[in-house]
Amino acid sequence: MASTAVLVWYLVIAGPQGGMVVLPSTFDKREQCAAAITEYQKQPTPAGWSVQCVPSASPFADNGSAE
Repeated sequence: MASTAVLVWYLVIAGPQGGMVVLPSTFDKREQCAAAITEYQKQPTPAGWSVQCVPSASPFADNGSAE
């Protein structure tokens, strides 16, 4: 059976000093994460902070093992 990777997108906010915060919300599609960034950017943010979508493989992905 072929292995299928399912991506889960996380919204990550990075600070100017190198700190990083991963928000607890996850998104099934990159478009959903991008929409969240658009909403986030409507708020005033401190200088030097950045926000981006980061993909990660889901722990629920079908890895082909039969248990």
